[in-house]
Amino acid sequence: MKKRKTIYSITMCGVMTALLCIIAPLTILLPGGVPITLANMILYLTVYLLGGMYATACCGIYLLLGIVGLPVFSNYGSGIAKVVGPTGGYLLGYLFVTVIMGGIMHLGKRKLWSAILGMVLGLAVLYAFGTIWFMISCKATLKYTLSVCVYPFLALDAAKIAVVAIVGPLVKKPITRFLTHE
Repeated sequence: MKKRKTIYSITMCGVMTALLCIIAPLTILLPGGVPITLANMILYLTVYLLGGMYATACCGIYLLLGIVGLPVFSNYGSGIAKVVGPTGGYLLGYLFVTVIMGGIMHLGKRKLWSAILGMVLGLAVLYAFGTIWFMISCKATLKYTLSVCVYPFLALDAAKIAVVAIVGPLVKKPITRFLTHE
């Protein structure tokens, strides 16, 4: 079973990285140039299915692919300029999301409540890191930054967490059944 789980984890890491690279560029730009993307929802699902270590690897691969020039960031962006630009803090903050959610899920024995708590806390750190980065890079006030980088996204991000809380267990169940079937 251990070999099967390892093969599953590596394969799913590739699949989830590919899914992230396909979904993340699809964006809607809000006023101020801040994009709405489903990337964090894919990361939540990745952590739920694979755990923090593999999800962090997926996230790292995604970021590296974008840095070297593949158009995988929001609005089909790529390159180091995107990572160090105004919304780059959110891109780098994805790593915090995977580590935090993965750690909380591990401590909570992968129960659904621990996944939800991990998503909420990971998102809070993502908002904090991205907001500070945006403020510094744009020399913006906290009030302005919150109005363009946080407030417009709260309801949508809550919906993303709800979707993963519903879909995650539905997807995980057949995978677990497959892994435990000899």
